[in-house]
Amino acid sequence: MDDRYAFREIEARWQTYWEENRTFATPDDSDKPKFYTLEMFPYPSGAGLSVGHGKNYLPNDAFCRYKAMQGFNVLHPMGWDAFGQPAENEAIKRGRNPREMVPEYAANYRRTLKRLGASYDWSREVNSSTPDYYRWTQWFFLLLYKRGLAYRSTAPINWCPSCKTGLANEEVKEGRCWRCDSAVEKRPLPQWYFNILQYADRLLADLDLVNWPEGTKQMQREWIGRSEGAEVNFAVNGSTESIRVFTTRPDTLWGATFLVLAPEHPLVAEVTTPEQAEAVEAYVQRAAATADMDRLNAERSKSGVPTGATALNPVTGQDIPIWIADYVLMGYGTGAIMAVPAHDQRDFEFARKFDLPIELVYSTPEGPQTGGEMTEAAPHDGVMREFTPSPMSQAPKSPFAGRPNSKETVRDVVRWMAEQGIVEQKVNFKLRDWLISRQRYWGAPIPMVHCPECGEVPVPEGQLPVLLPEVDRYEPSGTGESPLATIEEFVNTSCPKCGSDARRETDTMGGFACSSWYFLRFVDPHNSTEFASREKLDKWLPVDLYTGGAEHAVMHLLYARFWTKVMYDAGLLGFVEPFTQLRHQGSLLAYTPGRKPRGSEADGDTVLDWIVLKPEERAGFPKDQIAWRWTRMSKSKGNVVSPDEMCEQFGADSLRLYEMFVAPFEDNVQWSEDGIHGAHRFINRAWRWIVRALPQYSAKWRSSSASYNDADKKIRRKLHQTIIKVGEDLEGFRFNTAISALMELVNDLYLYRPLDGGGAQTPAVLSEAAETLTLLLAPFTPHMADELWSRMGHKGTTYTAAWPVGDTQVAAEDEVTLVVQVNGKVRDRITVASDASEEAIKQLALDCEKVREALEGKTVRQVIVVPKRLVNVVAA
Repeated sequence: MDDRYAFREIEARWQTYWEENRTFATPDDSDKPKFYTLEMFPYPSGAGLSVGHGKNYLPNDAFCRYKAMQGFNVLHPMGWDAFGQPAENEAIKRGRNPREMVPEYAANYRRTLKRLGASYDWSREVNSSTPDYYRWTQWFFLLLYKRGLAYRSTAPINWCPSCKTGLANEEVKEGRCWRCDSAVEKRPLPQWYFNILQYADRLLADLDLVNWPEGTKQMQREWIGRSEGAEVNFAVNGSTESIRVFTTRPDTLWGATFLVLAPEHPLVAEVTTPEQAEAVEAYVQRAAATADMDRLNAERSKSGVPTGATALNPVTGQDIPIWIADYVLMGYGTGAIMAVPAHDQRDFEFARKFDLPIELVYSTPEGPQTGGEMTEAAPHDGVMREFTPSPMSQAPKSPFAGRPNSKETVRDVVRWMAEQGIVEQKVNFKLRDWLISRQRYWGAPIPMVHCPECGEVPVPEGQLPVLLPEVDRYEPSGTGESPLATIEEFVNTSCPKCGSDARRETDTMGGFACSSWYFLRFVDPHNSTEFASREKLDKWLPVDLYTGGAEHAVMHLLYARFWTKVMYDAGLLGFVEPFTQLRHQGSLLAYTPGRKPRGSEADGDTVLDWIVLKPEERAGFPKDQIAWRWTRMSKSKGNVVSPDEMCEQFGADSLRLYEMFVAPFEDNVQWSEDGIHGAHRFINRAWRWIVRALPQYSAKWRSSSASYNDADKKIRRKLHQTIIKVGEDLEGFRFNTAISALMELVNDLYLYRPLDGGGAQTPAVLSEAAETLTLLLAPFTPHMADELWSRMGHKGTTYTAAWPVGDTQVAAEDEVTLVVQVNGKVRDRITVASDASEEAIKQLALDCEKVREALEGKTVRQVIVVPKRLVNVVAA
């Protein structure tokens, strides 16, 4: 009998069936409870998807199928994050036009996802680079502009010399471009920003409303970086200027012995003396070429130069020198700090290096040290050389002498200083406004016009979309202007306000603008009069479950929350958080070549300062300079494995099962084909057992009145235990342990009914087992499950079948084994009936020979029974 699982034939047949019958199309008018789930939609920036994408898409697809079988009306759409750097960089690399390449890549992605058995409603597909989509991206820009949340400003920005465009702070990772890994520079340019800072407090507070990983919430909290403090003015001697400083510890102002300005601070040129001008200018140029992450590196040697100027400390009346140093950034606070070297590690190191004074504000009292929040420079031979934690109280020089280092002291000092007019209380954020301008072609044009008479003028909504012109050449210029600036027919227009000659804005929006609202469009993707109807938004939103990479914690996830709150305030939405629950998948890692670190040491698979060698770089690179490591599978790294190859060799169901079984959803895992062989063997093993059982199968097994023998009872117990286990594991996104439970069940089924048909099975039990196993496998191996479902004579697919319900009474064990302890030490084990009384269990435990030996000469004080776990005898 040929009972092999013919996956090529079966998978192709069911994929065709699902498409022709629109199995996964979601009705808007269903009475079923809604369940809206999404995976972060992909960039079509490579010729095809990798098996790495499956680490996210396949488990969530299994969960969607499970929810549909539970009776939910599941909305599970897919689309393409098609605008932006990833797609344009790929087009440049291939020498192609993104207008032609992106639809081709998207079509291939769609084909691959269908081949993997993904249950998407393709009638809702969106593409962020089509005019019917980016019309509404531009509409949202105008909404932000009208609400005072979009503005244009000239400032030093993050500039990627390879991508030749500006980057938001969130797109700079350890001083490098998020997409191409090039070192980022600073360049002053006029740019458009979104005022996300206005929503900083709400973005923080509303994190309490969502079921997200705590690590992701903390990443957003730290990125937003709210801190309460005060601003202090230091008058510059010999000048009308003053330097404004933000500090969270104004109580240490008595220890401020110098000021440090960021090299980019606008007052640097004003306060620098002629004698120091050359040195200061040279330092400013060096700092401009240093990445912010390098400047903030605590391990890096401190550098700086004096400006020659001094300022007045407002509480001590002393003149203190003004320096510039690159460890101070313009992006946080005021771009200037008061240096308190006795109570700050960086300031202390700087003061020691340049022989600047160190003044204690808090002194260490006599007596044992019990720890403290601050650190102080500890005197050694009269010289402060290092920091030690200590309890502290204010030194005699301040009006608060003797007060402890505490929040109450800080609060009282701030209040006193505010009354004296020395400080102004202030809340500050690390978060910067969102830089949205890109000097690139492939993006949504910013719908603004520059008029010599009227200034900035928004394009009227009735003229949207501002179409991206078709061009032959689109490569970024690198001059700071978008390629659109060279297209006269695009640039030259008339002012919507006065009719005069005007120029269009030539920057485009970064791709994260498109992804900040796509989850709204899916509920009404063909609406031509509004981005989505309020009725459908209220029906489907917010998203119940969102899955994607943690790398987007302070980019896409933060931006989408911001846009949602703006739309809520505008009365467009009835909710303030877009994603109720969030889960992050781990990555599939590929063994990847990279250049050996320069000036660093390689330690096994962990390589410091290691950079991926892209495919085009590998051929001519010296082999002795290549180091291999496991790193995330990514198209941009050229280390992907194609799912088509795996599907052709093992089948889509085998790949699905492997990716869900190999590791927990949130864990990283090294890619290996060996695991797919194991998944393929299990699928064939399950298939053979069910196929061999089909001749005895009856769909009417529930109405059978047959009595059960011991073997029947045992397999039904395992079956219902598995139903409960798989359901609980799916709810917890524990796909690997759910599959492990199914493997155990299949092993037991082979014992119950070997392939040769031996054993004493009751037909009703055999039917129940075959049908239940098929349904339990359906979320993981849907092609095989639907084929078996059909062979059982059922109509339709498992997608609309009812999920099995576990019977806890059937699942209950007849007997349980308990550990017996005497005074906490294990002495024996006993097996008792699962319904045995506590008194019976106690007596059995005390009757154990080993327990009696341990109790010899002792009096039993108490016997404690922990149900289904242990018995502990307390004796003395």
